[in-house]
Amino acid sequence: MTIGRLRGGFCVIWRDGGKRHRHQLKARTRKEAEAEGLDLYRRENYRPIDATVQGLWTAYVETLAGRPTAETMRHTGKAILPHFGHLRHDQIEMTTCKEYERLRCAAGISQGSIHTELGHLRSTLRFAEDARMIPKAPRIWRPAKPIYDKRILNAGEARALIEAANAPHISLALILLLGTAGRVGAVLELEWDRIDFDRGEIRLRTDDAQTRKGRANVPMNAMTRAALQTAQSAALSDYVIEYAGGPVKSVKTGISAAVRRAKIGHVRIHDLRHTAAVTMLSNGVPLEMVSQMLGHSNTQITYSTYARYLPQHMQKAADVLNFTAIRSAS
Repeated sequence: MTIGRLRGGFCVIWRDGGKRHRHQLKARTRKEAEAEGLDLYRRENYRPIDATVQGLWTAYVETLAGRPTAETMRHTGKAILPHFGHLRHDQIEMTTCKEYERLRCAAGISQGSIHTELGHLRSTLRFAEDARMIPKAPRIWRPAKPIYDKRILNAGEARALIEAANAPHISLALILLLGTAGRVGAVLELEWDRIDFDRGEIRLRTDDAQTRKGRANVPMNAMTRAALQTAQSAALSDYVIEYAGGPVKSVKTGISAAVRRAKIGHVRIHDLRHTAAVTMLSNGVPLEMVSQMLGHSNTQITYSTYARYLPQHMQKAADVLNFTAIRSAS
């Protein structure tokens, strides 16, 4: 829910199932509009609260309407809800989560997938706490997250991947993923009213984003500007990444096909973000600036994630330990 301007006054705006709702308010100040808008939103969207995990999960997915995350949550729900759906938040314990892990492992599901699924359960319960649907979200135990080797593409591999895309929306998605260091969800949700050619800015961040993942407003480079200008001239919808005149829910299949055609080995979509980050750091871009591009809340996150890919930064420290070159002072 957001407050906007309409006919010289204020209005309240929200989306429901992809449909945009906008209502004029009587308020004459911003603070009055926020209070009136919230009351109106709650009246129009009132539903009795089902405090089971099933009910909370459904409510959370509804707030994500129109976002790629909503589809991800629906898919994850097929695994989570048969095990947790009938439970209240205060009935979930470590043993409940460990039993879920045991059953999923027995079904041949990877530890990484189980970690992610339980993470979505945790996000749902934290949402419910923030929305005052439950008093406090319980701690959700999860198995350790597997450590995957990040695949960092060199410049030639990145170019080959873009050139291997056989559809305009896949090519544009690759250019934006590599050229902004943005997450795939942020790129797929990007609309043309957040592309500012005059200022040369791409606003991945939204005021009403239903995600805890950081997003940044980033400048265009020559590659992203040219691709965006070409795409805008042929745009059929409000979405930057579109297909057949509508938004795109996933580019996983298209990017996987481009990876195969480019013959650059195994590459996951999130590796494109890692590639952008490491490329910036290895070319001398300050850590603070890279952290802002990535939308990280602090530089420690950036450092802990990417420092091990830059061993050259430790060269000065290693040179000090070159004892065979140290002459005796006597």
